[in-house]
Amino acid sequence: MNASDSLKGIDVFVSVAMLGSFSAAAKRLGLTNSAISKSIARLEQRLDTRLFNRTTRRLSLTDAGAQYYRTCSEVLGCLEEAEQVLKTENAEPHGKVRLDLPASFGRLHVLPLMLDFLHEHPLLLPHITFSDRFIDLVDQGIDIVVRIGAPDAWPALLGHKFLGAQRLVFCASPGYLAAHGTPRQAHELADHACVLYGHENGSVTAWSMAGEQGNVDRHVMHGRIAIGDGEGQLMAALAGLGITQLPTWLVDKHLQSGALVEVLPELAVRSLPINLIWLKSRQSLPKVKALLSVLGACLTPAGRTHVEAEKDT
Repeated sequence: MNASDSLKGIDVFVSVAMLGSFSAAAKRLGLTNSAISKSIARLEQRLDTRLFNRTTRRLSLTDAGAQYYRTCSEVLGCLEEAEQVLKTENAEPHGKVRLDLPASFGRLHVLPLMLDFLHEHPLLLPHITFSDRFIDLVDQGIDIVVRIGAPDAWPALLGHKFLGAQRLVFCASPGYLAAHGTPRQAHELADHACVLYGHENGSVTAWSMAGEQGNVDRHVMHGRIAIGDGEGQLMAALAGLGITQLPTWLVDKHLQSGALVEVLPELAVRSLPINLIWLKSRQSLPKVKALLSVLGACLTPAGRTHVEAEKDT
């Protein structure tokens, strides 16, 4: 089998896998449902492998199909990249590009950059989603993500850039502190109403506190209220419901305005890293390259107002 035969049906297969149905793929590619079905059947026959599980209500990839989809997506991405580079290295960013951002950080700090960028590049068609979980960029068809936290090891397919580390501080409203007093030592936090981050399983995130030897101590507190969202915690603190621990990128403007007051600043800690992540196979595409440039430049180092730089070692 020659190389051209190996490429037959790949675009149809990737579209069906990405969209989850023959009819949606047919609509996108301008083909009939019958043509899509026959193309997939020929591909499965050629590979001697079933790529999809078919029922009357659902279409899903088999394990072999999922593995083949990841490979095919990478191949098509490389072809698109090669074509774009051949056209011109300095082409105007255009076309669809997918980004996934952390919910609160993305809305507050990344989305404004994107909206300004779109005014300058009207041909760009971004699809922006928000989530805090780690995702498979190839499987989800996403070009760029920003994430708070990092995996134990970076997959070879991904490029990444460290943007900084979020700094966690303790804070409360002036009204709460006037009514309940300001803690002067770490152990006094246990006597206060604590606004905690709550998980679906009923647990809460432990508070991180700077230790005497430069280490970070973690303490599970008993809180008055637990909220599974950082912006929700912020609202509770602003409403005077207690002391909370939040990243400075979320509370900085409220600290500057006086709506919140930092307490026990000596306990503030430098926490999870913030990273810009992308598919290496698509990084030379003008649309991806331009976005990586603006996000990298504006979120770090000059734009690193709310996160701390990596300390020189």
